Amino acid sequence: MASDRVHAALPDPPNQSEEDNKEEEKAFGNIFAELESVDLPLGTTLRSIYDDQPNAHKRFMEKLDARIRNHDREIEKMCNFHHQGFVDAITELLKVRTDAEKLMGQVTDTNRRLQEAGREVTAQTEEVIRCRIQQRNMATTVEKLQLCIPVLEMYSKLKEQLESKRYYAALKTMEQLEKVYIPRVSQYRFCQIMAENLPRLREEIKEISMSDLKDFLESIRKHSDKVGETAMRQAQQHRTFNSAVAKQASLGHYTKPVYSLNGRTHTHTHNGLMMDDDTGDEEEGDEEILTAQDLVDFSPVYRCLHIYTVLGDRETFENYYRKQRKKQARLVLQPQANMHETVEGYRKYFNQIVGFFVVEDHILHAARGLVTRAFTDELWNMALSKIIAVLRTHSSYCDDPDLVLELKNLIVIFADTLQGYGFPVNRLFDLLFEVRDQYNETLLKKWALVFREIFELDNYSPIPVETEEEYKLVVSRFPFHDAEIEKQDFPKKLPMSQSVPQIYTQVKEFIYASLKFSESLHRSSTEIDDMLRKSTNLLLTRTLSSCLQNLIKKPHIGLTELVQIIINTTHLEQACRYLEEFITNITNVSPETVHTTRLYGLSTFKDARHAAEGEIYTKLNQKIDEFIQLADYEWGMAESDGRASGYLMDLINFLRSTFQVFTHLPNNNNDHASMSGKVAQTACMSACKHLSTSLMQMLLDTELKQISMGAIQQFNLDVIQCELFASSEPVPGFQGDTLQLAFIDLRQLLDLFMVWDWSTYLADYGQPTSKYLRVNPATALALLEKVYRGMKDTSKKNNIFSQFRKNDRDKQKLIETVVKQLRSLVNGMSS
Repeated sequence: MASDRVHAALPDPPNQSEEDNKEEEKAFGNIFAELESVDLPLGTTLRSIYDDQPNAHKRFMEKLDARIRNHDREIEKMCNFHHQGFVDAITELLKVRTDAEKLMGQVTDTNRRLQEAGREVTAQTEEVIRCRIQQRNMATTVEKLQLCIPVLEMYSKLKEQLESKRYYAALKTMEQLEKVYIPRVSQYRFCQIMAENLPRLREEIKEISMSDLKDFLESIRKHSDKVGETAMRQAQQHRTFNSAVAKQASLGHYTKPVYSLNGRTHTHTHNGLMMDDDTGDEEEGDEEILTAQDLVDFSPVYRCLHIYTVLGDRETFENYYRKQRKKQARLVLQPQANMHETVEGYRKYFNQIVGFFVVEDHILHAARGLVTRAFTDELWNMALSKIIAVLRTHSSYCDDPDLVLELKNLIVIFADTLQGYGFPVNRLFDLLFEVRDQYNETLLKKWALVFREIFELDNYSPIPVETEEEYKLVVSRFPFHDAEIEKQDFPKKLPMSQSVPQIYTQVKEFIYASLKFSESLHRSSTEIDDMLRKSTNLLLTRTLSSCLQNLIKKPHIGLTELVQIIINTTHLEQACRYLEEFITNITNVSPETVHTTRLYGLSTFKDARHAAEGEIYTKLNQKIDEFIQLADYEWGMAESDGRASGYLMDLINFLRSTFQVFTHLPNNNNDHASMSGKVAQTACMSACKHLSTSLMQMLLDTELKQISMGAIQQFNLDVIQCELFASSEPVPGFQGDTLQLAFIDLRQLLDLFMVWDWSTYLADYGQPTSKYLRVNPATALALLEKVYRGMKDTSKKNNIFSQFRKNDRDKQKLIETVVKQLRSLVNGMSS
C-alpha cells in the first residue's frame, strides 16, 4: 500500500552515510511524485510523513522547499526562452492596426456611394415586389375561397337540417364535412372552429334523439292498454269467427281472414297460400283492422336507432332501450290493490300487458337487432311468473263466481292473443286449473247460501198437487215416479216437501255453472266429465251435506220436520242416478268408462238420514227430560193419591201424539212405510228406555234420603201407566211385550217392595228362574235404606211411643236383617 511504501521510503535519523543520503533522496522523491499525482489519495501519504520517525517532518519541509525552488528555476528558464518571440508578435500587430483602419474608411465610403446610387432602384423593386405579392395573394385567396365555399355550403346545409330536425341526414352531412371538406381547408381558423363544433352538435343530436325516445317510451306506456285492448278484441273476434267457421265447414269452400296487429291483413286461399288483402274494406265490411303502426308512432325508435348506429354507439342505445323496457315491464306487471274487485280491473291489467308485448313483438321484427328473441323470451318468462303470482293472489280474494268466470274468460283471451304472437302460454292454462278450483269454491259458497235459503223457506210438509198441470210441473223439475200416486185422484200429496225439487234443480244449475268454466280450455270430453263429476261430488258431500247437518241441528226443527227430512233425503238419494245421466248427456262420456268418477250422493244422503234419526231420538229424550223435571213427588206421603201423576200423564199423551206423526206418514210406498216404521219403532223403544232409566235415577237419587211406602205406591201407579202405554202398541210392529220390557227393571224392583217378598228374592238370588232376576242387590239396598229411614221418620211423627208396637219392631228387625244380607251380596259382587 502507499502508507507502507512511504514508511519504507522515509530516511533514518541523521548519523548516516552517503549511501544513506541517496536512499533518503530517493524516498522523498517517491513521496513528491505521489503528492504531485492527482490519482493517489493524499491522506495516507501525509499521515505517514507526520507519524513516522522523529524530525521526519522537518526534513520533509526542507526537501519540499528545495523542490519548489527547483521548479521556479525551470519556469524562469522557459519564459526567458519564449520572450523575444512574444515581443515580435506584438510589434507586427501594431503595424496591421493602421492598415485596418484605412480599409474600414474605404469600405464605409464605398457603401455610402452604393446606397445613394441604388436607392431609386430599390424603390422601384419594392413596388414591383408589392404588386407581385398582391397578385399572388389574390390568386391564392380565390383558390382558397373556392375550397372554402363548399365547406361553408355544407355547414349551412347542416344547420338547415338541424333546424328541420332531419338528424339522420345531418349526421351524414357531418360525416362528409369531417372526411371530405374540412381536411381540404383544415389550416383555417373557421374550419378548426367547425371541426371543434361538430362533436358538440353530435351530442346535441344524441340528446335530442334520446329525448324523443323517452317521449316515445312514455307514449307507449300510456297507449299500451289501447294496443292491448285492440289486440285482445281482435283475438276474441278471431276465435268467435273460427268457431262459426268450424260449425259451417261442411258447407264447402270458404275464405278465412287472419287478424294481425303488426302488418297487413292476409287471406288464406284454397291452396294454403297467403295473398295481400288490398280490397279488405270492400270484402270484409266497413270495419278497419288496426295495426300497431296505426296506434303507435314508432319513428322515434327507428330514428334514434339510426342515429346511434351512425354515431357508433348502437350498443349504448340498445342497452338503454332494453333497460327502460324492463322497468316499464315491471310497472305494467304491478297490479292495482283493488284489481280483484271488478272485472274491469283485470281487463285493464291484461290490456296493458298485451299492449306491452305487442309493441315488443313489432320492435323485434321491424327494428332488426334492437331487441332479440332471447330478450323478449326473458321478458315474457319474467312477466309470466309475475302474472301467475298476481292472479293467484288476487283470485283468492274473489268470492263472486261470476267474476271468477269472467276472469277465466279474460285469461283465455289473453293467452290466445299472446300465443298468436309466438309467446308460450302453457303455464297460463295450467293456472286456469287453480282458478277452476277457486271458481268451484266460490260456487260452493254461493250454493251453500242457496241451499240454506231453500231449507229456511221449506214448510217440511208433503207437496199438495191440485191439478194434473201442477203434478206435471213438479215431475218436470224432479224425477218422481210412483204408480200408486199416479192412480190417485186429484187433489193428492207427494211424499217429499217443496225443497226436494228445488234442491235437485239447483244441483243441475250448479253443474251448468261448473260447465261454463270448462269451455275454451282445450280439454277433452273425458277431462270435462271428470271435472263436472268431481265438483258435483264436492257440492253433495261437502256443501249440501253440511247444510243438511246444520239444518238437522237447528233448535226450531221439530220431530215432524226431522221425519220429513228423512223422507226428502231418501228421494234425493234415488235421484242421484238421474244426475249422473244428466252429466253424461252433457259431456257424451259413457258412465262405463274406466276412469269415470261416480257421484257420492248416496253416502251423503244416508249420512244425513242417520243424523236426522239420531236427532229424533235425542229430541225425544230431551223432551222426556223436560217432563221429568216437572215431577214433584211427595216422598214422605202416607198413602198414594190413587191416580197417576199429572206430569206423567202429560208425558204419555205427548208420546202418543208424537208417534201418531209416524203413523200418518205416507205409506203408499213400501220404502217409505218400512223406513218410517223402522224409525218409529227405534224412537219409541229409545223413548221408553230413556223414561225407564230416568224414573230409576229419580228413585236412586243420592240427594233423596228417605222414601215412604205411600210414595212407593204412587211411583208404582206411574210405572203402571208407562206399562199400559207400552202395551197399547203406540207404534205398530213390535212383537209381543217387547216394548214393555223397557220397564222390566222398574217393575221387578217395585213389585219387590210392594209385595215385600224379600225371602223369595234372597232365596232365588242368582237363579235364572228368579222372579226378581233384574233387581240388582245394590239397587235394592239403596232403595231399602231410603224406605227404612222413611218408616222411622213417619213413626216418630205419628206416635212418640210407636217403637213399642210389636209389628213395627218386627218390621224394623226384618229390614235390618235384609239390609245385612243385601250388603253381604253387594260385598260379594264387588270382591
